[in-house]
Amino acid sequence: MDSIEQHIEHDKEILENPTISPQQRRHIEGELHDLELYHEHNPDDHHDPTPLEVHCDLNPSAPECLVYED
Repeated sequence: MDSIEQHIEHDKEILENPTISPQQRRHIEGELHDLELYHEHNPDDHHDPTPLEVHCDLNPSAPECLVYED
């Protein structure tokens, strides 16, 4: 995707399809929720974030998100 807005719209389109599997529906619902939260926290950032960027935005104290200075 080119932007987070496109990614959010794409996920909403997938959820409108009644034939998707329950597992895919749960995955997309979770991804959509996290993307919307990321977009609320970073309204001026329009790039499509990686899953790690979204995770670290929502969990800044997670070990994989900590940044250490030498």
